[in-house]
Amino acid sequence: MPEFVKTGVEGLDSILNGGIVENAAVLVSGNPGTGKSILGMQFLYNGVELFDEGGIYLTFEETADDISQAANSIGFDDWDEFVDEGRIKIYDKRTLLRSGDFSDTLDTILEDLQDTKYDRLVLDSLTMFQLFFEEEKEQRQYLLKFIDILKDSGLTSILTMEQSAVFPDTEIGLENFLTDGNIYLIQSPAGSTSNRYIWVAKMRKQPIKNSMFPLEIEEGGIQVFEQAAGFSMMGESPPGFGEEDPGAGLE
Repeated sequence: MPEFVKTGVEGLDSILNGGIVENAAVLVSGNPGTGKSILGMQFLYNGVELFDEGGIYLTFEETADDISQAANSIGFDDWDEFVDEGRIKIYDKRTLLRSGDFSDTLDTILEDLQDTKYDRLVLDSLTMFQLFFEEEKEQRQYLLKFIDILKDSGLTSILTMEQSAVFPDTEIGLENFLTDGNIYLIQSPAGSTSNRYIWVAKMRKQPIKNSMFPLEIEEGGIQVFEQAAGFSMMGESPPGFGEEDPGAGLE
């Protein structure tokens, strides 16, 4: 039986039937504003606060100050303390984009990736990661190499990815094949507000509850509501939605 790494996100570990498989790399996709970065930060914050597991945060889009402000605004009150203590290590855009060459960037962070005091990693985002490469073949090679390094280093990882569509894109990208799991965050307009949902589409080596579940972003981060599963925003369930499938995602 595989070992699981709990996210600590209320409701999410339940629909994952225990958490994320240890050393897995999971892709979290969604359009802007769906909560991808918050989920990543919450994964690291809960790792330290609840499970005494250190984490690394790689962001190609923000500075460390930006991340600190976002963490405090959502209620991760001890984020700065964890960073100061080295329990959360941040590499921001000023460091990651300095050389413009991914090999140099990887050399910069490799020692920390292999440090046994870190168990979790978040890369925010793969959308910016792709800008290092002109050709898809090169992008694929380096992404596969990077994911292998994360696994060999004993890290359980969340990689975020921007998408423009409200619903998950039907065209499966390269990243979906190279990662162990796919989670979609969905935001649907509802009058003057919007409704938020999470869909765990795939997880290798573990059973999942393959429905669309509502979520809220509140003080303290994301909360998933498992009891409201099995419905669609379009009036009828799309394929793969609205049913619990104990074998979904097994490969």
